[in-house]
This record gives sequence, C-alpha cells and structure tokens, in this order.
Amino acid sequence: MPARLPAILLRYASLLVFILVLLYFGVQAPRFLGVDSLGNIVKQASFIGIVAVGMTFVLLIGGIDLSVGSNMYLSAMATGYALQVSALQTPWGAALAIGLGLVAGAAFGLVNAVCVVLLRISPFLVTLATMVAGRGLGTAITQSFGIEYPPVYLAFGASAPLLIPTPIWLFALVVAVATIALTMTQFGRQLYAIGHDPEGARKAGIPISRVIFAAYVICGLCAAIGGVMLIALIGRLNQTFGVGREFDAITAAVLGGTSLFGGVGTAFGAVLGSTLVQMVQSGMVFTQVNLYLQPMVLAGIIFLAVLIDGLRIGRLEALSRLGRFRLQRTPAPPKPPPMGKT
Repeated sequence: MPARLPAILLRYASLLVFILVLLYFGVQAPRFLGVDSLGNIVKQASFIGIVAVGMTFVLLIGGIDLSVGSNMYLSAMATGYALQVSALQTPWGAALAIGLGLVAGAAFGLVNAVCVVLLRISPFLVTLATMVAGRGLGTAITQSFGIEYPPVYLAFGASAPLLIPTPIWLFALVVAVATIALTMTQFGRQLYAIGHDPEGARKAGIPISRVIFAAYVICGLCAAIGGVMLIALIGRLNQTFGVGREFDAITAAVLGGTSLFGGVGTAFGAVLGSTLVQMVQSGMVFTQVNLYLQPMVLAGIIFLAVLIDGLRIGRLEALSRLGRFRLQRTPAPPKPPPMGKT
C-alpha cells in the first residue's frame, strides 16, 4: 500500500484539492457553504466549464486552443447584432439568434482546424494568431461600442426550469453529450489513441486529420455556447468580454485531470476543474482577500495544475519504462522437446 500511495494521490489529486479548498473556505467563512452560495458557484462555473469541455477535446489530441476567449466574444457579438432586429426579439427569434452565434463559433473553430490540419501550422501559433485576429475583428465591427441585449434574451439567461438555472442545465447537457462521445463512440477512442501515440494511430489506420479537424470545430462550438450563455446573464457586450477565458478553460481542464501532453482526460473533469476555479474566486471574495493579490492566487492555481499534470505524466512514463524493462527481463519459455524424444 505505501508504494501505491503516490500513484493514488496523483490519480485523485484534483479531487483532493477540491475537497481541501472547499473545507478551507468553509471554515474561514461559514456562509460560503450555504446552498445559495454553492449554487451560485456552480452557475458561474458552468460557462467556463462548457468551454473547458471543448478544450478537453483539443488537449486530448495533444493540441491547444488559445482563441476561445475571442471566439466567445465574436459569437456573442453575432447573437447581439441579430437581436437588434426587432422581428427577432421574440422567444423563437432569440433561439434563431443563438443559433447564429453557435454557427459563428463553429466557423471560428473551422478556421483553426484548416490552419492546423491543412496548412500544418503549429496549434499554438495558429490559435495565438486567431486569438488576436478575432479580437481585432470584433473591435473593428463594433467600433468599441457596447451591444445591449433585449429583455427576451435576458429572460432566457435568468430562467430556471425545475428551480435549476438554465446555465446549469446546459452545462449538464454538454458534459453528458461529451462523455458519451468520448467513452462510447469510435471517435472518442480515436481521440485518445492520437493523443497517446500519433504514429501508432496512423499505422492503425485512424483518419488523424479528420479527427483533429473535428476536435477544433467542437472546441469552437463549445466556446460559442459558453459565450452566448454568459452574455445572457451579463446583458451587455463590451470589448473586454472573454478576455483571459482561454487560460481559465485550460486551467479548468488540466485541474480536472486532462493532460497538456494528450491522451488523458475526461469531460467530467471539466466540471471538477471549472468548479474548483470558480470556488477559489468566490472564496477569495468571501474571505476578503486583497483585490490585488487575487491574480497571484489564480496564477498559483495554474502553476499547481501544470505541476500535477507534469507529475502525473512522469509517473505514467516511469510505469511504462518499468513495464518494458520487465518484459525484456522475462525469460522465454523452454522449447518443447522434439517429437519422439524425451
């Protein structure tokens, strides 16, 4: 058991950190553990959690998407401009406007996919460029003016079927669909195979380009869902909307157990990671942490996420090397004697 303890701690590191943070803020500020407080934390975590689910698909193949914040901005902008048409300021019109925003987000992901798959440019460089270009495009279109959203759209964001806020319902739906896709479909198995061993996946006949293409489009779509849902609560789009959300999404995914090196991760991990990030942000408010120190705390969380991921990958590589060593040291079975001889 003592020899297995480090492996167990690494496997459940995210859950242990989650429990420790919850208990710490609960002791420091008992109101933090109230039903309303915890419900609000999950509600606020749902937006970045949806984006983190999409980020998980990209991280699983060993890629990255730094443009999700700009994607959220452009998708919310497309929805906002559509809602300026008076004929669309109805429940069905709002649904159409949301659909337009989702199409814009998927198209943004499509641009990333084309550059990564067809032009064979590094995902880091591609998404860094589209992050800047997307923000610049949105600023040029809006001329830095804000967009106000009509009451019908705000009512959608504030709705709570069965007393559960709509963002939480949407978050649960996205996680459920992603979990099914990753665990019960051939596409999901191909994602893990590519992230674990790209060359082996290619030799196995997996259509790598097609799978990577789909992963970036899915990431773009999830960013759009998070954007149009978040703006339904805020009610006004400004130039800073979505800024820095890419780091929140990556942090949430990695804290939930998804590896930056590919091949490891789950959709449910995005729930754990995003809730943990939001829990820390809310906990600092409850405990009245200095406003200027809060970014340093969040930076520490990012460092912790990367550290845990590095230790986890190092452990897996050590186990892999040990397995190969044992395989090489295993003596070959004795050859059977020739027929007719004893």
